[in-house]
Amino acid sequence: MPSPIRTERRDNVLVIVSDDPPVNALGQTVREGLAKGIEEALGDDSVEAVVIRCDGRTFFAGADITEFGKPPEGPSLPETLDTMEASDKPVVAAIHGTALGGGCEVALGCHYRVAVPSAKLGLPEVKLGLIPGAAGTQRLPRIVGAQAALPMVAVGNPIPASKAKSIGLIDEIVGEGSLEADAIAFAKSKIGQPVPRSSEGNANQDGVRNPDIFDEFRAKNGRKMRGFDAPNAAIEAVKAAGSMSYAEGVKKERELFTTLMSSTQSAAMRHYFFAERAANKIDDVPADTALIPVKKVGLIGAGTMGGGIAMNFLSAGIPVTMLEMKRDALDRGTGTMRKNYENTAERGRMTSEQVEGAMGILTPTLEYGDLADCDLVIEAVYENMDVKKEVFGKLDEVVKDGAILASNTSYLDIDEIAAATGRPGYVVGLHFFSPANIMKLLEVVRGEKTRGDVLATVMKLSKKIGKVAAVSGVCPGFIGNRMLSKRQEQANQLIMEGANYWDVDDVLLDFDFPMGPFQMGDLAGIDIGWHRDPSKVTTIREALCAAGRFGQKAGKGYYDYDEARQRTPSDEVKSIIADFATKEGTPQRNISKDEIRERLLYPMVDEGAKILDEGMAQRASDIDVVWINGYGWPLYTGGPMFWADTIGLDNVVAGLDKHDLSVSDYLRKKAEAGKRFTA
Repeated sequence: MPSPIRTERRDNVLVIVSDDPPVNALGQTVREGLAKGIEEALGDDSVEAVVIRCDGRTFFAGADITEFGKPPEGPSLPETLDTMEASDKPVVAAIHGTALGGGCEVALGCHYRVAVPSAKLGLPEVKLGLIPGAAGTQRLPRIVGAQAALPMVAVGNPIPASKAKSIGLIDEIVGEGSLEADAIAFAKSKIGQPVPRSSEGNANQDGVRNPDIFDEFRAKNGRKMRGFDAPNAAIEAVKAAGSMSYAEGVKKERELFTTLMSSTQSAAMRHYFFAERAANKIDDVPADTALIPVKKVGLIGAGTMGGGIAMNFLSAGIPVTMLEMKRDALDRGTGTMRKNYENTAERGRMTSEQVEGAMGILTPTLEYGDLADCDLVIEAVYENMDVKKEVFGKLDEVVKDGAILASNTSYLDIDEIAAATGRPGYVVGLHFFSPANIMKLLEVVRGEKTRGDVLATVMKLSKKIGKVAAVSGVCPGFIGNRMLSKRQEQANQLIMEGANYWDVDDVLLDFDFPMGPFQMGDLAGIDIGWHRDPSKVTTIREALCAAGRFGQKAGKGYYDYDEARQRTPSDEVKSIIADFATKEGTPQRNISKDEIRERLLYPMVDEGAKILDEGMAQRASDIDVVWINGYGWPLYTGGPMFWADTIGLDNVVAGLDKHDLSVSDYLRKKAEAGKRFTA
């Protein structure tokens, strides 16, 4: 098998080229070829400089993640980079595309770095529960300073070439179409000069002069770092770059990296990395399935959900025709969309030109006929089967043949909706999550007759509009809400039995959910779906509504709220719950937080097992994708199914049995066999 690395002579410059699609990952053969290329350059006196570049769409885009957890094969990347940096001949990294992770570390091991304007550089290992492992945390601060290095290492978002140049990471920005020639010219200009070695840089002294920058960074980023081990390890490593010698700092980095690599958190985050990619694959739909062109989208409903959905397409440059039944609702909806865009622009995330560009391809209408030429029409109307069937019947009459008809239902039967049309193969569920222009998850609901090209098209389209999609079969609540209902059942039962509702919320907050079920109820509004009859009280929720406790908007729901919407438990609510439990004849008792946690989370795992058993999800990791992106399940646990594997399915079954809760045959058999849900 030929090496993915080749060398080419350009006068007195040796160009080392990687051609290992799709992203020039730094697998064993690439590392070996790179090491041999450096060896060739150092062993040839006629070579006076080296340029390292990549063919294809990108510079080295990181380590080969499939090697993680396997015995390492030499040469190691750190050894190769040390040899490169030790050279007295100038070595120049010529960067295009993305130089990420190990790719950025290759660039750091070079003496100079040039990049095209569109290039990006970053150290995103933290997103896999790791830190750089080839001296990236030691070389980077010595070049750019601890202040500039901290966000790159501890947050992990890539930076554009212009930013990289401003902090000293890039030496020169060169032409998009002349990268190799410009890099060679740059390398020739450095021949005969002492080479700057990043391991000898002293920019890291900013962290020594002002040690407060580390605590200030933690305080500024505390919310997004909460619960994650890797960001704190990254900060510790960057700090070591200023307080230790280079050799000691590299040793410290290796210790931190090794600890993280063997941790459950990193295993969970690597699981999710692969899970998100696997979710794009539909088992019985070939990867080369011809897609349906989607150049124009129709949206029915200009409310909060409809407007949010429309913004996804407008922001991606796809024209939208938005239908409402009444002019005031249409004007109100489009006005809200414009305000949302303008607020985004005020925060610097869009330009005013981009706002006008998005709104300029929106066509509001009151006529169904204006949807006739749309390639995809999504309804986002009231969650009522009769209403939705009526809408789809009208769409079937007016929208062109071959167009996709989608429902944003969060619960209803897609097959029944599809039956209201003469084209059930073109009907699919697209369950967006609120706020739809922000939340990443898109549940794609596959009906019994949904065509393969329809599924392939919407999965591809989901990426274009910035969503993470997962496929669900047709069942009540699909994947996410079906499992959520089990958690909510137990939450309601727990407070009937004597658990404090704030303890129920706090257990989930301690687990690192963004909010608990009763906080969520207050935020959404307890009165959603209420029958509006204060004399009819059959649930605690109805009792709260009868007392005017509608949630945050009323200043009181399960909790009392001050003007800043800060919550405090309510004595009135505690009394309402106790009275209701007495009337129902439910004995009260003290309930531990351990029991609360088990009763909230274990039934969700069991429901996930049923979803797998019924074929409603293709794979357990798809369930994890849904819950991490749509419901705030903490990423560093890997999602509910990976988390269950981590704590042991036998423990989940034992907990369910202990609390007299049902256990599916699928879960019990897996537990008894010592198996896992996830690979």
